[in-house]
Amino acid sequence: MTTNMQRAGLLASQCYRIPYEGPADSLPSKETVGSKAHNLMRLARRALPVPPAFVLGTEVCRAYLSEGPRALSGLGPVLDAELEKLGAATGRYLGDPKRPLLLSVRSGAAISMPGMMETILNIGLNETALRALIRMTGNPHLAYDCDRRLIQQYGEVVHAIPAQHFTARLKEVLSEVHASDVDELGTDGLKHLAMAFRETYQAATGTVFPSDPRRQLLAAIEAVLRSWFSERAISYRKLNAIPDDMGTAVTVQAMVFGNLSLASGSGVGFTRSPADGANALYVDYLSNAQGEDVVAGRRKAMGSGDLERRAPDAYRDLVAARPLLEQEFGDMQDFEFTVEEDKLYFLQARNGKRTPLAAARIACDQVREGLITENQALERLQSIDIDALETVRLNLAEGATPLVRGTAASTGVAVGAVAFDPERVAHLARGGKHVILVRETAETGDIAAMSQAEALIAAEGARTSHAAVVARQLGKVCIVGCEGIVIDPSGRRAKFSGKTIEEGEILSVDGTKGEIYRGAMEVVTERATELLEQIAGWQKKSPAPHKKRSSSRRVTRA
Repeated sequence: MTTNMQRAGLLASQCYRIPYEGPADSLPSKETVGSKAHNLMRLARRALPVPPAFVLGTEVCRAYLSEGPRALSGLGPVLDAELEKLGAATGRYLGDPKRPLLLSVRSGAAISMPGMMETILNIGLNETALRALIRMTGNPHLAYDCDRRLIQQYGEVVHAIPAQHFTARLKEVLSEVHASDVDELGTDGLKHLAMAFRETYQAATGTVFPSDPRRQLLAAIEAVLRSWFSERAISYRKLNAIPDDMGTAVTVQAMVFGNLSLASGSGVGFTRSPADGANALYVDYLSNAQGEDVVAGRRKAMGSGDLERRAPDAYRDLVAARPLLEQEFGDMQDFEFTVEEDKLYFLQARNGKRTPLAAARIACDQVREGLITENQALERLQSIDIDALETVRLNLAEGATPLVRGTAASTGVAVGAVAFDPERVAHLARGGKHVILVRETAETGDIAAMSQAEALIAAEGARTSHAAVVARQLGKVCIVGCEGIVIDPSGRRAKFSGKTIEEGEILSVDGTKGEIYRGAMEVVTERATELLEQIAGWQKKSPAPHKKRSSSRRVTRA
């Protein structure tokens, strides 16, 4: 029988640090520490700013899947050692009454699975740490904002409390103080909201919110490991042929605060456009916000211009880092970042999901730039049916006006019957119809429905949210931030800028312009001649044949 001491030894052997302390040529593999941690180690090695962290490797997850919670029974001594290291690196310590350390706990498999597993931020807050954080920062607004976020995230992830419980309580608090959004709440309002969330947590679980930071951390680590078998993670793995026994690593990282001030914020970006491949920084940014605000798909983000105005030093550093990211990884990168008081920190970097057209354009541009070879470009394009590469547009009648406009997140056009919930998408698809899924927010939990639909339209959300990233990967047209859409509670109709659209009605969606029209519009296709000629030239010179696979359908009709 394995003892706790033996388990502690095994866990310690599966623990790694960011920045990585070993020789440069012995960096742990993605299979060992997950793609997220491996890439952060590489960024730190390039002297790019990364908050310090420690990582429980994927072997820990495999042990957990085999043994359950017993696999973590020796984790205490390992956490003691690693938290001491983090404290030395940051000058802050978990549970410290003067300089408290707050932590994020994040998942990360060897193959990136955007938004499919769980994250919990602000671990370590309790009454003592809350008072200390206020004294340390002089910012009670920050402290109570972190507190309400922790309670909600911890409740939803650790105890599976439905998000609607917290949303309903939020609406009550907003109504009491005559505010329309949580961003309008002052310090007293956020304090009141945190207290209300504690009551919601206690009502749902029958226990008070845990005040022990170590207990919070242990529960968060286990919840992240459990999320490997969440419904949406299983669906994603099936769609992408990812083995179930791969497991996820867990990264425990010192918090940096994007909600500290208006010179702070959170963002997601791409080194080039994932929609059409344009060689320009592609950023969604929210000032005075934390990371989940952008990727969760519940808020409309601003672009890089807002970042440049509010945090010019961080923007300058991000622009300078863009070519370094592509040089390090040899491909277009999707990255997450936080700005704390105009200082930039990277939280993730990975090869970005992109549309087929963007893939071809990026490959051609990177060959011209000398970043990759022609043969490397052909290897990357193997999953695309090059001969079918085309641009598409709607042939609009004179005077045609869109019902609503939003932010284009994945290019192409789609024509189909509208549905407002995943079950109806499946029903209509079984009947042979092409379907347009319309949702209040873009959520990764809808991945199964997204795979069956031809387009995703969301009233809220950002173009770099996890759901939008998945839509691009699936080859689906996607428009987010359509503020004119209000879905009826019945789930059978919606108002599009005041006009009623019933379930089953036909919509035409222009994912390039971010426009949605009533009725079936003619679709016009044009071959991407210049790109095709360049790729054909590589194929003629290539010594090895490059197989082509069918690309995802981008042009659909009802």
